[in-house]
Amino acid sequence: MAKGHKDKVAVITGGAKGIGQAFAKRLAEDGVHVAIADVAPGADTVKLIEAAGRQALACQCDITSPDSIAAMASDVQKKFGRCDILINCAGIYPQRAFDDMTFEDWRRVLSINLDSCFLVSKQFVPGMKQRNWGRIVNMASSTLGSVVTAGGRLLVLRLSPPPASALEAETP
Repeated sequence: MAKGHKDKVAVITGGAKGIGQAFAKRLAEDGVHVAIADVAPGADTVKLIEAAGRQALACQCDITSPDSIAAMASDVQKKFGRCDILINCAGIYPQRAFDDMTFEDWRRVLSINLDSCFLVSKQFVPGMKQRNWGRIVNMASSTLGSVVTAGGRLLVLRLSPPPASALEAETP
């Protein structure tokens, strides 16, 4: 991260483990305060962030629930006053063949992998625009043989917010 990110505030979905936890650790090492939003407990990630000398917040959050996301955003606002960097990292993939999937499986994957990016971004974009600064990173990956995961994340990439300049406040 650039030196200009010192004392910025990042929110990372799926930050309790895996690549989300790695993002949290690296951002903290670069001087960023970090909030994680995950259904899993985030105590281990908080320890990594604090070991880097940064402030941390772990929010147990169901990123498919607008109410849960609003509560998480409120907690972030109370602790840090803002979100400068949003990393939508949470994602799942079913451990079954496509032809064995149910429609409920399909909806769950899309809700977590796609809808959550919209819902979480929607909470933080207004503040980014108000401050004329913000960054959103939507993570995507594919898993060999997983049409569902690849398809859902391809939509994430296609529907990702416009460049950072779009987060600047509109001038009359």
